[in-house]
Amino acid sequence: MWARYDGDVVREELAVLAGLGCTLTRSFCYWPDFMPAPETLDAEVMERFVDFLDLHHQAGMWTVPTFIVGHMSGENWDPAWRGGRDLYRDVWMVGQQAWFVAEVARQVADHPAVAGWLLSNEMPLYGRDGDEPSVTTWARLLVQALRSAGARQPVSTGDGAWGVETTGNDNGFSLRRLAGTVDFIGPHTYLSSDDPLRQMTAAAFACELAAVAGKPVVLEEFGLSSDMASGEQAAHYYRQVLHSSLLAGSRGWLAWNNCDYDSLAAQDPYRHHPFEMHFGITDHAGRPKPQAHEVARFSRLVQHLARSGWARPRPEVAIVVPEHLERQEATWSRYSRADIRPHLMQSYIAAREADLPVGMVWERDFPAPSEADSAEPGPKLYLLPCAKMATTGGVQALLARARAGATVYASYFTGSGHEQIGPWFPWMEQVFGVSHELRYGVADTVTESTVELVFVKDLGDLPAGTRLEFPVGGDGFARSFLPVEPVSAEVLAVDGAGRPALVRNADGEGWMVLCTYPLEHFASSRPLANPEPTWQLYSALASAAGVDRPLRAEGPLVSVGRLGTTEADAYLAMNLSPAAVETSLVTTGGKALLVPAGHEGDQGSYAGVDSLALGPYEVALLYLQH
Repeated sequence: MWARYDGDVVREELAVLAGLGCTLTRSFCYWPDFMPAPETLDAEVMERFVDFLDLHHQAGMWTVPTFIVGHMSGENWDPAWRGGRDLYRDVWMVGQQAWFVAEVARQVADHPAVAGWLLSNEMPLYGRDGDEPSVTTWARLLVQALRSAGARQPVSTGDGAWGVETTGNDNGFSLRRLAGTVDFIGPHTYLSSDDPLRQMTAAAFACELAAVAGKPVVLEEFGLSSDMASGEQAAHYYRQVLHSSLLAGSRGWLAWNNCDYDSLAAQDPYRHHPFEMHFGITDHAGRPKPQAHEVARFSRLVQHLARSGWARPRPEVAIVVPEHLERQEATWSRYSRADIRPHLMQSYIAAREADLPVGMVWERDFPAPSEADSAEPGPKLYLLPCAKMATTGGVQALLARARAGATVYASYFTGSGHEQIGPWFPWMEQVFGVSHELRYGVADTVTESTVELVFVKDLGDLPAGTRLEFPVGGDGFARSFLPVEPVSAEVLAVDGAGRPALVRNADGEGWMVLCTYPLEHFASSRPLANPEPTWQLYSALASAAGVDRPLRAEGPLVSVGRLGTTEADAYLAMNLSPAAVETSLVTTGGKALLVPAGHEGDQGSYAGVDSLALGPYEVALLYLQH
C-alpha cells in the first residue's frame, strides 16, 4: 500500500466505511517499507502516512497505527536487514524496534486521527513464542519509547491475546504481566468448531477470558472470508459475534477487514493464500456485503448505548477459571490444561442458554481464606465445570463464599490423560458431605450412551420427578462418574441406576453442590451438542441461589442478556439457532418492551410483549418497564 499509495482510493474507502457507521480503522506500518535500513525512516512513506491520517480526520474517523508488521495474512514480512536476529532477546534488534516506534510517534503522535497504538500484529506468529520475562521487557521498552516520543493515546501489544491465561499455552505474552504496561487487551478470534453455537460464542468467550488482566477489552480482530461462508451465513456470524461480545464486556470492535483484494491475486500472500483476498466487509469495488449491513446496524446500537451511559452489570453468576489453566507446572497439569478451556466454554454456553448474568472469576485471584469473610459480597452462584484440579486455597476460598451465603457447584471429572486419574479435589466429605468409593487408578466408566438425572427433590424451578437426559461424549477415562455415598449431604437427583448423581451439602448460609458426572465434558466432546440439558440444571441452581433474572426467555434457543444503561433497563435477546424461533418471555415486576430494529430510542413509545419471534440468529433490543 505504501509503495503505491493512492490517496483518492483511501478517501473513497473511508467514505464507504463512514457510511456504514465505522468510526475507526487499524492501520499497518509495514516494516520493510517504513524502515528500509537500521535507524532509517523512509521520508516519502511517512508523508503518505500523514496524508492517510489527514484523510481519516476529514472523514470524521480515527485509526490505530500498528508498528511491527511483521506478520499479516499468513506470511511473515521481514525487513531485509533483520538477518534472523531474535525480536525479543537481541538487544540491538529490540533497540531498532524501539527506535522505529519512537520516530513514527514523534512525527504523528499529536495527529487528531490517532486513537491509539498497537506494538505489533499477531507478534507470536512473527517473533514466535517467547519466554515471559523477555516478552514483557520487550513490550515495556517499546511502550516506553512510544511515551518518550510524546504519545499519550492508549496502547496495547497487538498479540491477539493468545497467551497462557486464555489458551493454556505459554507463548510469553502473559496478560497479567502485561497489564501494567498496556491500556487495553485485544483478542483476535478465528476459531473453527463442530458445533454452531460453540462457533458463534467463541469470540464472546475470548473476551470474557481476556478480562483477567483487569483492563478494557476490545475485540481487536474477527471476521471471515467470503470463500468460506455464504453471504447470509456471514451476516449471521457477524451479528452473533458483535452482540454476544457486547454482552461479554467488549468496548470496541475491529473487523478484518475493510475490502476485498481481487486485483492483488498475483501478489503474495494472496497468491498462495487466495481466500485472504475476500475477508472484506465490502467487495473489491467497494460494494457492501451482507456483513457490512450488520456492522452498520450494530454501530447504531453502540451509539445509542453510548448516549445512554452503558456499563456492564456486575455478574451474579461466576464461572471459576482454575489456576492450573495459567500455571505452567512441569508435570501433570499439562495433561489437563487442554481439557480446561473447552469445559469452561461449554459451561459459559449453558449459562447463556439459561439467561444467567454470568462472568468469569479466577481461582488465582481468590482472597485468602482469612480474608474472604471481609471481602465484598461476590456472586451468588459459582460454577466449577469438571473440577479436577482445584487448588487447596481455591477450595477454602469457595467454602468461605458458601458460608457467607453463596451456592458453589462442581461437576466431577477424572481427566482425559493417563497420569493420576481421578479428582484432585480435596476434602470430599467435608466439602460435599459424601464419601467416595473410588479404586486407585481405575476409572468408573460410563458405558451407556445417555446419562439420566432423575430429581428426587425440588431444586429451584425443577420439581421432584423431573428427568434430564445427557448424551455421553468423550473417550477412555474421561467417560467416568464418581461413585459416592451421602454422609451429611442430601441427594437431589439420582442416575438411572439409582445412584446419587447430584448432592447438596449445607455449609454456613450457603450450599456446596456436587454432580457426579462430567456433564460439561460430555457436551464439549460431542459435535452438534448444543443445546443440551445442562442449561436446565444451571437455571435451577440459579433460582435456588436467588440469582436475579428480571427478564428471561423460556427455553435455551433464545438467550437474554442485560445491558446496564443509566436511562433504562435494556436487554438483548439473541436467537442462538439457525431456525426461526418463537418464545415466551418471563419477567419479574415489569413489562418487556420490544424495540423495532434500527429504532433505538425512547423506550416509552413501544408496546409491551410477552412473547418474541426471532428469525435465524436474529437479535432484538428489549427494555424492561417497571
